[in-house]
Amino acid sequence: MRQAWQTSLHAAVKQSICINVLGFGQFSKILRHWQRNSRACGLKARIPQGHRVYAIGDVHGCADLLAVLLERIDADDFAREPAETTVVFLGDLIDRGPDSARVLDMVADLQTRRNVRLIVGNHEEMFLASFRSGRVLRQFLQHGGRETILSYMEDADAYARLTIEELREQLPRLVPERHLQLLRSMDNILMIGDYVFVHAGIRPGVPLAEQSEQDLRWIRKDFLDADFDPGFVVVHGHTVAPDVISGSCRIGIDTGAYLHGRLTAIGLEGVTRWFLHEEKAIASPMPVVSA
Repeated sequence: MRQAWQTSLHAAVKQSICINVLGFGQFSKILRHWQRNSRACGLKARIPQGHRVYAIGDVHGCADLLAVLLERIDADDFAREPAETTVVFLGDLIDRGPDSARVLDMVADLQTRRNVRLIVGNHEEMFLASFRSGRVLRQFLQHGGRETILSYMEDADAYARLTIEELREQLPRLVPERHLQLLRSMDNILMIGDYVFVHAGIRPGVPLAEQSEQDLRWIRKDFLDADFDPGFVVVHGHTVAPDVISGSCRIGIDTGAYLHGRLTAIGLEGVTRWFLHEEKAIASPMPVVSA
């Protein structure tokens, strides 16, 4: 079984186009060009025979979107031939959206009936470090952590009265041990066949075994702007785009659950890939922030 998960890597065409958040017209034009140039390469990447993978982009506390997307995954999986199915979450389960505590409950429950693998994101990193540092807690709150804390406290007035240190002291009582265990169990990187799953990306030119946690959780420009062929396809989140970015060497599936109201999963089996989405209208999209 171990050998099946670590099959030899196929080479990919050398091309990578990098997009952060663009206007829909410009984005669509570039995306069509990119997908035409990458289609042949994408067919070379393979999931081991008998296995199927669903990878889910950044949830960011959007429990309503996740609930429906998981139903779509169940239905899609059931409609296909039997396989050993793995569900991968690419990190940033929490922050920004309103229901981070509920999202963690949903993922923990899913682990009881599914083979689930969790990748740690930069927001999980900040959340866990907030228990030890008031400075990190302040940074965490400024980048969507306030919504996470309120999903546990449910009292905005009580939250507003707390100092940073008072809040930090309360965190162990607010956050259930079940959630902390889930967050601490997350992996930095996962390889299945010819696909590598990470939160943010990888450092070009650095072997996978030598990638730093900082890069795997935080990297943007040096990965997104690189024209390199790692010999596998990187599936990642972290950088928001209004639609999937499907290129020769990377697939970005953070479609902005909290920002655009769209949560995306990629399905992978053999040399085939497909996408599942759940979305809702957002009247006033939130501004994009770098963390």
